[in-house]
Amino acid sequence: MPTLPQQPAEFHVFDTSLRDGAQQEGLHLSVPDKLKIAGYLDELGVTFIEGGWPGANPADTEFFRLAKDLGLKNSKLVAFGATRKAGAKASEDALTQALVDAGTDYICIVAKSHEDHVRRALRTTLEENLEMITDTVTFLRSQGKRVFVDAEHFFDGYRAHPEYAIKVVQTAHDAGAEVVVLCDTNGGMLPSWIGDIVRAAAETGANLGVHVHNDTSCAVANTVAAVEAGVMHIQGTFNGYGERTGNADLSAVIPNLQLKFGWQVLPPEQLAELTRVAHAIALVAHQPLLGRQPYVGQSSFAHKAGLHASAIKVDENLYQHIDPALVGNDMRMLISDMAGRANIQIKGEQLGFDLNDRELAARITEVVKARESEGYSYESADASFEMLLRDQLDVLELPFTVDSWRVFTEERDGTNISEATVKLTAKDARQMVVGEGNGPVNALDGALRAALIPAYPQVADFELTDYRVRILDEGYGTDATVRTLIDTSFDGHTWTTVGVGTNVIEASWEALSDALAYGIITKLAD
Repeated sequence: MPTLPQQPAEFHVFDTSLRDGAQQEGLHLSVPDKLKIAGYLDELGVTFIEGGWPGANPADTEFFRLAKDLGLKNSKLVAFGATRKAGAKASEDALTQALVDAGTDYICIVAKSHEDHVRRALRTTLEENLEMITDTVTFLRSQGKRVFVDAEHFFDGYRAHPEYAIKVVQTAHDAGAEVVVLCDTNGGMLPSWIGDIVRAAAETGANLGVHVHNDTSCAVANTVAAVEAGVMHIQGTFNGYGERTGNADLSAVIPNLQLKFGWQVLPPEQLAELTRVAHAIALVAHQPLLGRQPYVGQSSFAHKAGLHASAIKVDENLYQHIDPALVGNDMRMLISDMAGRANIQIKGEQLGFDLNDRELAARITEVVKARESEGYSYESADASFEMLLRDQLDVLELPFTVDSWRVFTEERDGTNISEATVKLTAKDARQMVVGEGNGPVNALDGALRAALIPAYPQVADFELTDYRVRILDEGYGTDATVRTLIDTSFDGHTWTTVGVGTNVIEASWEALSDALAYGIITKLAD
């Protein structure tokens, strides 16, 4: 067994989702968005929340004004800025004063640590750059602030000019910076390089942190390598947000340190909120969380192959590297044509059905495989699988029966309008409803709901939240078999149904009617 690193007496988790993460293409955070995310990060218990650059960005200035009323319980806010300009004085620099005015106890300033960037980007001398660091840190300290310094381009700078990069770290440390953060700004490092360079920087005696980007897809690994080499402060973003390919993903780094190294980065009860917080932040940021995201993605502990299921039936941990409950996630059993009897049994148990009868489980398995061969996909349509399961167990009591349905589209005054007619019976009452919509699926959805509302009023609150179509027979064009997947939500619950047909309307109708039937059966049972 390898020797695991010991947790430092002081260790920081520094989240920069609101500042560096917000630089991601297509990600736009309003001030209310940032306040919400800060609340989630505080609930989780990260040490520091970097809120933005006051003075340089009006929205960030407003954030810090309003954030004073957040009442954070676990985290401390950090204002971000830069060293004062060349040839100026920190005490007379407007942006430096804005950092003081932000009202945070902690300030993080970025400083150049690469000779070429000092000369070509700052257009000043190496000596003046060091003086800019000393002057800015000293002034902020004189104002009662605790200061971190981000050594920008440090790793590239060290590889090109090691003596100067180390001198920047030493200068910041001597000026009173509590942590000097080594930055892989271009994201080009590999783990072994990171470790060697961190160990060299540690000889200055400074408390070190690390801030890396994901351009080599190594941001999480590079952060862990830096921790192994001795840093006591890690910076990153939730869900890996950030410019270009993003920053180190804290939703992976935190559990790696806690569950692999055995450190207590967060109290266990707060670590168990990790998945919820990651999804909540993604919702505020309008960035769909990737299903394959480690630890917190919906596929992180999903099992499809029958061989896996057979082993999991004996011991869930045989094909899982941790207990998903530790990070607030769940083991999911996927049902597909790759499923074996064990998959069906485990999934049935999760849904509350006893499938220990081997012959019954085998029969249902064959039904699933036959349906999958026709184009159905149950691995992401749990609601349709439960409907199939209830049918096979002879416990499916449909809340309505459809006599007929039809839909057509016509042009009226230059606008295409779809009209659907649905005839059905619900609670012994026959209904015939005509509905209009901006497309055939929308018209069918409206007509079906309207026909069901007299018997089941809460159906009015069911919301179709996503609709996906896939052509299954490539090369057949408009004559191809199609599959539709529909997500429906009600009262905080979301379920997915699947439909297959020779045309998109037929497939959509099946998925729609199953979605409403499932919702009535399972969500309106009371």
